[in-house]
Amino acid sequence: MKIIANNKKAHFNYFVEDTIEAGISLLGPEVKSLRASSCSLDESFIYISKDLEVFVKNMFIKKFDYATNVAFDEKRDRKLLLHKSQICKLLSKVKEKGYTLVPLKVYFNGSHVKIEIGLCKGKHTFDKKDTLKERDIQRDTQRAIKNY
Repeated sequence: MKIIANNKKAHFNYFVEDTIEAGISLLGPEVKSLRASSCSLDESFIYISKDLEVFVKNMFIKKFDYATNVAFDEKRDRKLLLHKSQICKLLSKVKEKGYTLVPLKVYFNGSHVKIEIGLCKGKHTFDKKDTLKERDIQRDTQRAIKNY
């Protein structure tokens, strides 16, 4: 499994309660661009349409330099491939107050491009401060162990 892109801010801004693996519908030059690791998940989010279709919005995939015959928008909406039962389960959770769907990482599983979706609940500012405090304490203890 080769990881293409991680959403580093997702674990800082949200409590990730559940994860689901989904396929993603892409064009040929987009896959070639992903093989060169030209992808960003910053500011991207996932929404469910009224037709029970799941899309990822604002996912940036750089244009492939050598693809001349196909032009695509770098931040277009890309359809995610999930079963209806998974979509209904996600929809019922998202309707609850405070839950959202966030892409966590994009990776190759064999020759297929997969995206990991996180069912998340937003953190408050005091939760984020606690996370930073815990990270600093762990860093200090690791330094103390290393120097001891």
